Amino acid sequence: MRQAHDDALMALAFAEAEAAAAAGEVPVGAVLVNEAGDVLATGRNRREERGDPTAHAELEALRTAFAGGGWRRQRTTLYVTLEPCPMCMGALLQSRVSRLVFGALDVKAGAALSLYRMAEDPRLNHRMEVVGGVRGEQCSEQLRSFFKELRKAKKTSAER
Repeated sequence: MRQAHDDALMALAFAEAEAAAAAGEVPVGAVLVNEAGDVLATGRNRREERGDPTAHAELEALRTAFAGGGWRRQRTTLYVTLEPCPMCMGALLQSRVSRLVFGALDVKAGAALSLYRMAEDPRLNHRMEVVGGVRGEQCSEQLRSFFKELRKAKKTSAER
């Protein structure tokens, strides 16, 4: 049952990633839910729109959730289409998110399973459960397609 629940919520994160891509942003989307599965906040990459290198999907969702007051988000799960980077994992750990579910691995910057394993580092003061690969191929394909189109557009522009 949990797997079907994770899949359905990852579909919401995927829709956020599609909205990011439509706006010319790297397609990463996030959804933060409470333990009952109620959506508390959503986020998508907005680095280009905001001119802010910290405007990652995960942080956008957390910032929206923090607007409700307090900085702790215990007993919550964050769904995100791409494995979080060290900055985002740090924010998730600091805000006490209980569980992370992500789609695609990020072998260049992933801080949950790929490059680093921050969620299980005994030197840090918080741990979280990590589940990777939910709709992983779909999320990976979305990113591959986005960057393929971006390279194609740059090549066409350079040929003019």
